[in-house]
Order: sequence, then C-alpha cells, then structure tokens
Amino acid sequence: MNRPDSIIFDLDGTMWDTRDDVAEIWNEVFVKYGFEASLTGEKVASYMGLPYNEAMEQMLGHIPEEIRIKMMDECASVETQKIDEKNGGKIFPNVKETIKELAKDYRLFIVSNCQKGYIEAFLRINGLEEYFEDTENAENTGLQKGENNKLVIERNNLKNPVYVGDTKGDARSAEFVGIPFVYAEYGFDTVEKYDAKIADFSELLKLDMFN
Repeated sequence: MNRPDSIIFDLDGTMWDTRDDVAEIWNEVFVKYGFEASLTGEKVASYMGLPYNEAMEQMLGHIPEEIRIKMMDECASVETQKIDEKNGGKIFPNVKETIKELAKDYRLFIVSNCQKGYIEAFLRINGLEEYFEDTENAENTGLQKGENNKLVIERNNLKNPVYVGDTKGDARSAEFVGIPFVYAEYGFDTVEKYDAKIADFSELLKLDMFN
C-alpha cells in the first residue's frame, strides 16, 4: 500500500455523537405535526449511515407524502440550527488533538450523509475549520456516499486517500472508490471488512499505514 496523502472522514459516529440531540429535535417536530415523540438516540443511530433523505423516508414512510416532505424539510433546518445553538453534540475523545496532528502531514476532508450546514456546524463549534480543505454532503449532491467520495477525490486531485468511518455504508463507500477503509469500532455499527481499525480516534496516529 502506498503511503496515504489524504484522509476522508465520516462525521456521525466517527468524530462526534449527536444522537440524543437529534432525537430530541426531531421529536419536537413530530409533536408539532401531531405524531408521537417516539424517537430515541439509539433509533437515530440506526439511521445515521443512510443518506439524510433516505433515513427520513424510512422513518416517516407511514406519513402521507405531502406532510412527510414538510416534516423532512423542517427537521433538516431545525436540526442544524439547534445543534449549532447548543454548541453541538459530544465530540469523541482526542478528536481535536488528533486532527491537528494529522493536518501537519495529510490533507483532510469530510464526506457525510447529512444535510447542508451540518458539517460546517461541527467544524465551527469545535474550532476545526482551518484543518479541512473540502467537505461534501448527501443533501448538496443527492448522491450516495461512495459517489461523493469520488467527487472529493477528483476535484482535489487526491492520489492515495484513506476513508475513516464507523458503518457498513462507510466501508462500502471506500470500496466504491477503491481506497483503504479504517473502521472506528467505537461508533454506531459493526463492520467486519476493513483495512485497519481503531478503538480511539487517537489511534490513527499509530496505524502502520500512516507511519
């Protein structure tokens, strides 16, 4: 394996955890539209590996389409705003310090199945904007994560990128573009196929592929 020149990160379950915040925000919208506030953080986590629109369609599929679309739009706008107001979710241990160290030797990127503004909120809240060159999200392009990986790789002329994530969908997205996958096993999903794994974000600094 050639030494990586860049690292593409997933966000939810890899760098921070907003499950409980998202459940609370979405439940407020559900109640507003006359539905039961039944979401839990654990349930939200089960949707987090999916593109935002697909996750919402699975969650709200029993609701008439016209109302569902309004709820989806409101959840998207309110979620980013309220997470920003609350100064975000729980950033995982050692993320800030590790990102700052990695940025000395690697170009850093984020590709996430989230809505517009969500990645930017994470970076702003945690003071990490200067360390990431580019980001992409599913709402912006309407594409699957693997295709968004390809977009980021091509427009930034990356030669040997690595993807770091926590779900089977993340693993598939890395496989789609033929790049190594580092599994964050502390995250939201169980993944069997990976090139390396970490039990703590700081372990990225010790992986053989980066040394």
